Amino acid sequence: MNNTFKTFILLAGLTALLLVIGQALAGRQGLYLALFMALIMNFVGYWFSDKIALAMSRAREVSKDQAPDLHQMVERLSVQAGLPKPRMYIIPQDTPNAFATGRNPEHAAVAVTEGILRILKPEELEGVLAHELAHVKNRDILISSVAAVIAGAISQLGMMAQWGAMFGMGRSEDDEGGGGGNMIGTLLLAIVAPMAAMLIQMAISRSREYAADAMGAKIVHAGRPLANALLKLEEYNKQIPMQVNPATAQMYIVNPLSGQGLMRLFSTHPPIEERVARLMAMKPGDLMK
Repeated sequence: MNNTFKTFILLAGLTALLLVIGQALAGRQGLYLALFMALIMNFVGYWFSDKIALAMSRAREVSKDQAPDLHQMVERLSVQAGLPKPRMYIIPQDTPNAFATGRNPEHAAVAVTEGILRILKPEELEGVLAHELAHVKNRDILISSVAAVIAGAISQLGMMAQWGAMFGMGRSEDDEGGGGGNMIGTLLLAIVAPMAAMLIQMAISRSREYAADAMGAKIVHAGRPLANALLKLEEYNKQIPMQVNPATAQMYIVNPLSGQGLMRLFSTHPPIEERVARLMAMKPGDLMK
């Protein structure tokens, strides 16, 4: 399935979950409350997500004089990607990683750790930076922000529904909007909906990573540099755990949070081996599109 279409379907599923749990909680009033919460949270996420993410990672902006090679590389890649050059930040951490943020290409920023600048070859770093520029070009930051705030709204409504059901504050059958006053049904929905929302949000994140890998490879006309970089980054992130807020983990090019077995189901990133396989399978014709 096309990654863009898959993302649309998943976002539609998140929105439907939000409306269902809102109505189950308080009928039409709950529906309006859910929509209002989503609008407010989306507004905050859209306008301030970059500042929040950069502050939480302790990233500092670097000028062209402070990091001439990095700026020159990003400027060249931005031209190749057809994008304005983003602001550049460096994160004071030895673990190699990177992320992009910003509400649109005109207000984008790319942040890299000190560690990634040390361990990657120039062509591998180009692959990573092209991946981040692909996120900017695809407006993945906006998509991820929307998914995150809708999932957050569902979780908040789910918590409200749980307390309401436990204390007998669910809707009666005579409430506007029809039935749904069943306390057990409301409680089950309140528990299941947030879990489903989290799984959908993570599926959206994984889908966008695949898309950014593919476009990043096209920007540099090669899949191997990014594939090699991903293998290095995964290995180093296992050896040197990165100190990050879990809320920002999905932004990084490789998952800074470790997890095996069941936890992989809840990962915001696709398996590295699958990402590498897809990159290596790209044909010359694919890289020129």
